[in-house]
Amino acid sequence: MGPRVLVDATSVPADRGGVGRYVDGLVAALGAAGADMALVCQRSDEERYSRMAPHATVLSGPAAIAHRPARLAWEQTGLPLVAEQVNAAVIHSPHYTMPLRAAQPVCVTIHDVTFFTEPDMHTAVKGTFFRSAMRTAVRRAARIIVPSKATRDELVRVLDAESTTTDVAYHGVDTSTFHPPTAEDKQRVRRRLGLGDSRYVAFLGMLEPRKNVPNLIRGWAEAVHWRDEPPALVLAGGSGWDDDVDAAVASVPSHLRVIRPGYLRFSDLPGYLGGATLVAYPSHGEGFGLPVLEAMACAAPVLTTPRLSLPEVGGDAVAYTQPDADSIAREMGTLLDDADRRDALGQAGLARAREFTWAASAEAHLASYARAVAER
Repeated sequence: MGPRVLVDATSVPADRGGVGRYVDGLVAALGAAGADMALVCQRSDEERYSRMAPHATVLSGPAAIAHRPARLAWEQTGLPLVAEQVNAAVIHSPHYTMPLRAAQPVCVTIHDVTFFTEPDMHTAVKGTFFRSAMRTAVRRAARIIVPSKATRDELVRVLDAESTTTDVAYHGVDTSTFHPPTAEDKQRVRRRLGLGDSRYVAFLGMLEPRKNVPNLIRGWAEAVHWRDEPPALVLAGGSGWDDDVDAAVASVPSHLRVIRPGYLRFSDLPGYLGGATLVAYPSHGEGFGLPVLEAMACAAPVLTTPRLSLPEVGGDAVAYTQPDADSIAREMGTLLDDADRRDALGQAGLARAREFTWAASAEAHLASYARAVAER
């Protein structure tokens, strides 16, 4: 069973996002593995996590921690008290920050190092905050947990982290949410997006500089503008803060169609991803690349970049492009012209996605918790 762990899920945002999908997948798998677990979360998430891990001790923090400054202050004072209350042997802080005066060893998940290596891809305030949090975690945490070997190597290179106290735990994919869609799944999404029978290229993620959406828009326009029936481009996800997205959309020829539906329902994601002619995710770099794995699990052909962890996830089951617009246009055009290759990638991606399970991720996390306690 291992040592009793307190998972701090209070950092999960209301829209879930990548950190929410990580914590949700991990908690469900830890519960299924019979882990000795307590969990503290936002009040709005208490019922959700109680259902997800029925044998865990689930507590909610004070209402004020719905606001980030209050949550960060509570993390330093309230979280250690909760750890004592539930008799935890180790604390898992799953999103960069950690309590500094806890009586128990703390494992901290660092998702990527781009706050150091690609500072222009983040806002100044966010970059400053997370760089400080990461330096603190590397110095003070008992164990660092990372989602890929690439992130571990970057952490060692950039922050001189100890590889011997850094544990790789790949993310999994929730196959109850992400799976090959039915014909009805695809049609439902098409109706909601107003696509009719039109083909489309799909993107799913935050519209922020690191995701390279402006170059995706320009590359897509170049690849399809001359075609008789050009596929639409659908940019689903949070609006983010990339001002260049609006400028890139404004430059798109008037006969082409860009759709920005915002967040989609979770139940619509298989139909959206698996119904696309192609899923494009030309990121400048990821700590893991969960959107790529989720698209693969929906049997979608994926075009991404060979940056950082993305080849660890995609392997030979996705197509690659460099992140500039010309390369995206060239590689996307090649895929749009080759239905057989798209089908082969979709099947290869589905098979590879099945290798990434939350059960395996939970096992790696449990090993990290045990090491943290043993090394006290």
